Amino acid sequence: MLKWISGLLIVVLSALALAYFSADKDTRRILANLPTDRDVLFWTTPQRDALFRALDWIPVISMSNTIEAGGTAFPLPQGDTIDLPVDIDAYMSEQRTAGLVIIQDGKVRLERYGLDFDAEGRWTSFSVAKSFTSTLVGAAIKDGFIKSIDDSVSDYIPGLKGSVYDDVSIRQLLTMTSGVKWNEDYEDRDSDVARFNAHEAEPGVDATVSYMRTLTREAPAGRQWVYKTGETNLIGVLVSSATGKPLSEYLSEKIWAPFGMEQDASWLLGSTGHEISGCCIQAATRDFARFGVFMLGGAKVAGKPVLPDDWIAAATTKRADIGYPGKGYGYQWWTYDDGSFAAQGIFGQGIFIDPARNLVIASNSNWPKATSRGTKVGAQREAFYQSVQAAIDAEVK
Repeated sequence: MLKWISGLLIVVLSALALAYFSADKDTRRILANLPTDRDVLFWTTPQRDALFRALDWIPVISMSNTIEAGGTAFPLPQGDTIDLPVDIDAYMSEQRTAGLVIIQDGKVRLERYGLDFDAEGRWTSFSVAKSFTSTLVGAAIKDGFIKSIDDSVSDYIPGLKGSVYDDVSIRQLLTMTSGVKWNEDYEDRDSDVARFNAHEAEPGVDATVSYMRTLTREAPAGRQWVYKTGETNLIGVLVSSATGKPLSEYLSEKIWAPFGMEQDASWLLGSTGHEISGCCIQAATRDFARFGVFMLGGAKVAGKPVLPDDWIAAATTKRADIGYPGKGYGYQWWTYDDGSFAAQGIFGQGIFIDPARNLVIASNSNWPKATSRGTKVGAQREAFYQSVQAAIDAEVK
């Protein structure tokens, strides 16, 4: 057995060496930075630079489903470059930004790329995917697959029956107010968010369900907001169970293809074959921006609504207090008291949407740390959003 493994290793290393020397620059970067640690939270900065554009490219790291685009891309005509009191090159360098697209009144006001990334590439979303997942809940309600967000979660996921989730509604999952105990510390290898990715499910049970049904309660359902990626993964299992379709297929059917995303995207899969719905859609920055335009336009395709009439207002309004002045949490959207809202992911991914100014700012980055804790990048990004808003206001005057 040891001789067989040794021989296989030599074959694999030889193949990688051949691939390295015959590959283009991007592929050589990826092959040179393959991590030995499968947990992305603990990769080095060069590894993240190389792999955030290729998480669906290397089967030894992850598998994925394709989110198919349609034949005609939603147009994004070029507009006048927005006049910002910001050194864009310095901002992108400090943010370690790979892609930045600003769309206002349906026109591209600014589009820039860094980290040797470009408009043709696909960057991972991390938790930006949560807002896509919650939008699919709205689509499933519109299509009649889900009756109400006040239904019990375990009514749609039988594997949760008998767990603390018997007392949790879909609404409470969407607002992250289940009261179930959870640790989302990205720098702690013993946190739930780190451990559940490596969890080995019981035979025949989805990996997320297998882990989440072991959790305990720390507060009554509906009383306390705690950010939980695992619960967004449950929402994805729920949507797939209700619709009878993989999330990637349902997203393509309802939004990606008919609205006119320019490129195919992908969605990473967990160990038991379901999309990791709290994370990891790989897409072009322009297509992330198009999703913002979709939301701004009332979530319509060919003039027909994809979501219930009241969904966007409910989803993007503060439903839970997160303990931060001026902000809140809706249905997997971060909300601002001025009516703006955002999808956000670790390491600096984001889609900022401001209906009052008909504005979308999509960005993909590789921050030095997963969150902005202990750094200035988070506050710097917020200040950048505000500078764009102010620049638009100044144009109107």
